[in-house]
Amino acid sequence: MGNKVLDYVALTISIIGAVNWGLVGFFDFNLVAFLFGSMTWFSRIVYALVGLCGLYLLTFYTKSRDAMAH
Repeated sequence: MGNKVLDYVALTISIIGAVNWGLVGFFDFNLVAFLFGSMTWFSRIVYALVGLCGLYLLTFYTKSRDAMAH
C-alpha cells in the first residue's frame, strides 16, 4: 500500500512539473518562479522534487514490462 501512495505522489508532482514546463514553452510563464520566486531555496526544492519524481517514475517502465510478461 505504501508504494502506491509514493507512486501517486510522484506522479502528481511530475504532472505539476510538466504543466509548469508547458506554461514556460507556450506562454513564457514559469508558475514555480511566479509563486515562490526565481531560484529561491524553495523554488529549487520544488524543481529538485520534480526531478527526483521523474527519475522515480522511470521504474514504471520495469513495472509495466513485468506486468505485461505475466
